[in-house]
Amino acid sequence: MGELMPGGRSASAGVSFVSPRAGADLMSGFPTGVAVITTRCPASGQPYGLTCSSLVSVTLEPPTLLVSVKSESPVLDAIHRSRAFAVNLLHEHGERAARIFSTPIPDRFDRINWEPSGASGIPWLVDDSFALAECALTETHEVGDHVLTLGRITRIDGTLQGSPLMYGLRTFASWPGRAD
Repeated sequence: MGELMPGGRSASAGVSFVSPRAGADLMSGFPTGVAVITTRCPASGQPYGLTCSSLVSVTLEPPTLLVSVKSESPVLDAIHRSRAFAVNLLHEHGERAARIFSTPIPDRFDRINWEPSGASGIPWLVDDSFALAECALTETHEVGDHVLTLGRITRIDGTLQGSPLMYGLRTFASWPGRAD
């Protein structure tokens, strides 16, 4: 007997699945904040980074974040080697950085202003982010072509000033209002 799906239908009873494109189209209608995930190779010191809109606060005790990273990404490999990563929350003027880190160009860090954060040296995008959370890798879970990557927050830096950069309907925008 197949596993029951929502609505009581069996997974083996001919349930059809949607295409990756249809799934992407659906999620484009769900606006979200934009972050750049950064890390550093411990052996070479080389920085790595990628744009991420799949960020979740999993728990506050202990403070833990989840990011979804493509399985074949060199960033994921560097996260595994360093056992750490940082989440750079982009502000409304960070669209250029979001675009740079969403493409496979090799010299990403030469195109933006960054500095090593704290003792870890993980890159902080100083001109493009309003907050940084450094995380110690705690666990990973492979799901399809991505790896859910969980990290306990070990350090927070930044001002939380300005308006967050948002992404939805395949467009960047700033948060429409801020309650201070």
